[in-house]
Amino acid sequence: MPSDDERALVEGLLGRPPLGAFEVAVRDPDGQPIVILNHPLLDDGRPMPTRYWLVGADLRVRIGTLESAGGVRAAEAAVDAAALAAAHERYAFERDAAIPAGHEGPRPSGGVGGTRQGVKCLHAHYAWHLAGGDDPVGRWVGEQLAEDGVRGEPDEPELVAAVDCGTNSTRLLIGDGERTVERLMRITRLGEGVDATGRLASEAIDRVVAVLVEFREVLDRHGVTRVRVTATSAARDAANRNEFFDAAEAALGVRPEMLGGVEEGRLSFAGATADLDPDDGPFLVLDIGGGSTEFVVGTTEVEGVLSCDIGCVRLTEQWIETDPPLPEELLACLSIVEGHVDDVRREVPSVAEARTLVGLAGTVSCVAAVEQGLAEYDRDRIHHFRLIREAVEDVFRTLATETREQRLENPGMEEARADVIVGGLCVLVKVMRQLGFDECLVSEADILDGLVASQLAS
Repeated sequence: MPSDDERALVEGLLGRPPLGAFEVAVRDPDGQPIVILNHPLLDDGRPMPTRYWLVGADLRVRIGTLESAGGVRAAEAAVDAAALAAAHERYAFERDAAIPAGHEGPRPSGGVGGTRQGVKCLHAHYAWHLAGGDDPVGRWVGEQLAEDGVRGEPDEPELVAAVDCGTNSTRLLIGDGERTVERLMRITRLGEGVDATGRLASEAIDRVVAVLVEFREVLDRHGVTRVRVTATSAARDAANRNEFFDAAEAALGVRPEMLGGVEEGRLSFAGATADLDPDDGPFLVLDIGGGSTEFVVGTTEVEGVLSCDIGCVRLTEQWIETDPPLPEELLACLSIVEGHVDDVRREVPSVAEARTLVGLAGTVSCVAAVEQGLAEYDRDRIHHFRLIREAVEDVFRTLATETREQRLENPGMEEARADVIVGGLCVLVKVMRQLGFDECLVSEADILDGLVASQLAS
């Protein structure tokens, strides 16, 4: 077990308390911890797949730079596949041997970095190598660091991160304002059933917390200590949101901020319009979430914003019971959206002057992917793709008349989104019809980008 001083040192290096029991495995010449050896189970019994964890701040930054330059793919290509597979087996055997006899709960899986094959995390490989592990990828990383001593010098831009715990998905962005190092999204459905019960379901909280544990490992790999974590519609509506905030803070080391709809809209606008030409404004930024949709109008600054309680999950749970939806269910959804758009016209009259509709979030991205027939997600082909109204109407007619299983046959349709996409499309279709937009500019830059920019400006 570490001493109090060692625990304080590690906490300072990570920027948060360690998640579970550990001991210092490797130190630098000054006695500072470089690698810690984690217990394979966290204090609450959840698995900790990463046995050796790199905590040395300089090395984390240098290896993060190596990863962002394509180091994972380069390592996989440079190392013999059989030797790598054998290393994964050795790592798993050593870790599993440390699990107490008779343990019946969840167990960590995979090998180095939690994967069974290939390369997932250069930090984990190098940590094990420094601790004496026979790891070919760790040796390769050491060779790269030795060849390029200028990697990760202090004058490199600071990496900051943003995590958004939304109604339908939990997402992470790591960047420095000029480049994106990581952008991850997991469908977690935090808001499942919250309209009916007024509470976040324990299963939903567990899904999000499991993803936040994964994100914490990614943050640590890149040496990120400045993080903004936000929760939006589902948490706003839940009586037990503090229960979720406590669990999220324990997993991530940072307590979520409870964003109101107006602040959510402002951050989304900042992220979505940062790389747009002001001559194309004023913009209407439409952020279709799981539980709420934000309408934000402005050119370089926000001129008006309204958050409405409509979203892909909320509309689906409240109004769509059959698969495929009945005509009267679709009509109900469209009518609900119509009423909210009327509210936007009244509360944000400048919406009438908007020249460009900018659509954000999973519904819009999914429609763009389906329209292009993308078998796999391709951010470059989705970001700033222009969806004409006829295409949106065509995708709406197709998906609204198919069963969930039939929707999944459309290239570009995410499995976890197939049951709520029609509800989200009701928002997009009705907004374009009612406000007279002939096309929608799809943006993959959103609230996460706004959250990152807010930290770099401070």
